[in-house]
Amino acid sequence: MRILFLGDVVGRSGRTAVIESLSRLRARYGAHFVVVNGENAAGGFGITEQILTELLDAGADVVTTGNHVWDQRETLIFIERHDRLLRPINFPQGAPGRGAGLFKAANGADVLVINAMGRVFMGDLDDPFRAVDREIEACGLKRGADASLIDFHAEATSEKQAMGYFVDGRASAVIGTHTHVPTADEQILNRGTAYISDVGMCGDYDSVLGMNKDEPLSRFLTKIPNGRFQPAHGEATLSGVGIETDDATGLATAIGPIRLGGRLSQAEPKFWVRASSPA
Repeated sequence: MRILFLGDVVGRSGRTAVIESLSRLRARYGAHFVVVNGENAAGGFGITEQILTELLDAGADVVTTGNHVWDQRETLIFIERHDRLLRPINFPQGAPGRGAGLFKAANGADVLVINAMGRVFMGDLDDPFRAVDREIEACGLKRGADASLIDFHAEATSEKQAMGYFVDGRASAVIGTHTHVPTADEQILNRGTAYISDVGMCGDYDSVLGMNKDEPLSRFLTKIPNGRFQPAHGEATLSGVGIETDDATGLATAIGPIRLGGRLSQAEPKFWVRASSPA
């Protein structure tokens, strides 16, 4: 089974690139299932219902979020209408929406997707480890799910790595998001879980984390805010990973980075080139 995950979509540049390219990428790579982190899609802060619909129509099966999920206040309302939009599972009890779900892939497989958020240098949420553990124990590989993926939206690499080892052998993949900077540590852990600390962003990399450089630079130099952060609008790079799983076990057999267009464009993962169409 082939899973495509695209990192944090930032602003108009990122979302336009994803919306215009995703259906072609899905067909080109033979991806059976696609997850997109959309938490920065609306002007760099949150997501609107219209943007969510556009991402789903473009070919995303699930849209995950993170610490900016409530930046667009309408999300508090419309998230209840959209099972395919996830917010971090470890928000306190009573938060609208849900943090995990079982979804059908193009090949008929059942895929568990969990969206969790770290606590190191982040908000004071509930324990993400126990929240994730409850979900994968309730719907384990080949005991309810054919594959499972965790979007771990966290700042600290140590916390992300700890999550990877915590679920190693019990989940197909742990994909780090939030920092907007892609890391080079994609690997399959000892017991078969694919892992990367951060997939990076889908946005303009001629920027500071997807934002126009002037305001962040000014704040670092003067410690005085002069206005709002504004997304950079140059050519976007699509940044993510491709994952292959074993149909018999649900564990990963391969993981490779995908960085297409813009400044970070690179060769495609060899195991995704000339992929057949989804079965």
